[in-house]
Amino acid sequence: MAARGRCPECGSGSLVEDAHYAQQQLVCAACGCVLSEGLLTTTYTDEEHLREVAYSQSTGQKEQLSRCLQRGIRRVQDLCKVLKLPAAFEETAVSYFQRALELPAFHLVSLEKKELLGGCCVLVTCRQRRWPLTMGTVCSLLYAKQELFASVFLSLQRELGLSVPALSLADLVTTHLSSFRLVQPNANIPAPFLEDKEQLVARTMAIVELASDTWLVTGRHPVPVVTAAAFLAWQSLRPGPRLSCPLARFCHLAGVELPPPAQLRLKELLEILLAMASQLSWLRGFCLDKKTVVKHIGDLLQHRLFLLKRAFSQQDTGLGMSSVSQECQGSGLPSSPAVPQQQGCPSAGQQQQRGTLKPLLPPCLLHPRKRLRAAAPSAASAALTGDEPISDSEIEQYLRSPEEIRAFRRAKAWS
Repeated sequence: MAARGRCPECGSGSLVEDAHYAQQQLVCAACGCVLSEGLLTTTYTDEEHLREVAYSQSTGQKEQLSRCLQRGIRRVQDLCKVLKLPAAFEETAVSYFQRALELPAFHLVSLEKKELLGGCCVLVTCRQRRWPLTMGTVCSLLYAKQELFASVFLSLQRELGLSVPALSLADLVTTHLSSFRLVQPNANIPAPFLEDKEQLVARTMAIVELASDTWLVTGRHPVPVVTAAAFLAWQSLRPGPRLSCPLARFCHLAGVELPPPAQLRLKELLEILLAMASQLSWLRGFCLDKKTVVKHIGDLLQHRLFLLKRAFSQQDTGLGMSSVSQECQGSGLPSSPAVPQQQGCPSAGQQQQRGTLKPLLPPCLLHPRKRLRAAAPSAASAALTGDEPISDSEIEQYLRSPEEIRAFRRAKAWS
C-alpha cells in the first residue's frame, strides 16, 4: 500500500507499508530505507502494562544473538575436543569468541565468516600457548578456504588487539610429521618402512636447518621443504630397503598429500648434499649420485658448517686459514696444509684443486626464470653524466633552518 511523503535518503515518493514478522514498516521502494517500524509486545510484563516496543529493542534480537553465541561456543568446544587440546585452551578460545561477537565488526558479517570465527579463536589460543597447530589443519577440519580463513583471522587479531606469535619452523616440522602414518604402528605399512618418530623429527630438523642455511627456505612455502626434508631423513635412517622408494609413494604411505614444489625442493637439497659430499676426504673415492649420497647424510649433517664453507664461496665473509683450521679441529676433520689465502674461499690451492667455487646464493639468483630486459636509455638520460653543476637556487630548496643557510653562506664566502 502506498503512503504519502518522501524518502529522506533518496527523495523518492515511492513509500510502501510492508509487514515484517507481523509488524508494519514504512519502507522506501527505491532505496530500501526503513523510515519507521511498527511496535509489538514481546514479554508478559509489556503485555500486562500494554506497552509496545520496537523490534530492534525487543528480546527477539537478543535471543537471536544468544543462539548464535551458543552455537559458536559449541563449535569451539567440539574443535578443541577433536584436536585434543587442554581444558585451559578451550576456556581461552571460548572467551575470545565471546569477546569477538560483542564487537560491532562481527555483527554484520556473513554466516560463513561467523562459523570460521570459532576456528580462528582456537588457532590464536594455540599460537599463544606455543601449541603446534597450522592454519591448514583448522581449514581442513572446517572445510574452509584458506584465503577466507586468513581474512577472518587477521580481522580477529586486529579487532581484539591480540599478539599472535608466528609458528616457528621447528613447530611446523613436529606438527607435520606427527600426522605421518609411517611413525604409527600400522598393519598396512611394511615393517621396513616404519620409523621412530623422535629420530625422524630430529633428522628432518637438521636437514631443514641445512636448507635454511643454503637459502632454500627463504621466500618458499614451508610445507614442500619439510616434505622433501622428511623424505631424505626417512631414507637416510634406513637406506637399504628405502632408496628405491620414490617421493610420491613415500607421501602415499605417510598419508599426506604431495605438494607439487616438493620435487623441486628435493632436487635442490640433493645438489647441496652432493656439493658437501665432494669435500669429505673419505668420500672422494666413491662415485656418488643423488641416490647414494643419501647414505652419508648423517656424516654430512655432523660437519655441516665446515662443509658448507668448503663447498661454497662465502663472498661476504673473509674466511682465513685460521678459521678453517679451527673449524677442522672442531669437526674432527684433517686440516689442509698452509697455502696462500684468498678472500671468499679457504685457500687458493684448494680452489685450484676443486675448480671455481659456486657462490652460495638464493636459487632465484642462480637460476632466474625470467631475465628482465633493460630499458633503452632516453636521449635526456644519456646526456647526463653526473658531473653537472647544481645551481644555488636548487641547493637553497634543501636548506630549511636559518643555521644551515648561514653555514652555507660562510662556506661560500670562504671559497
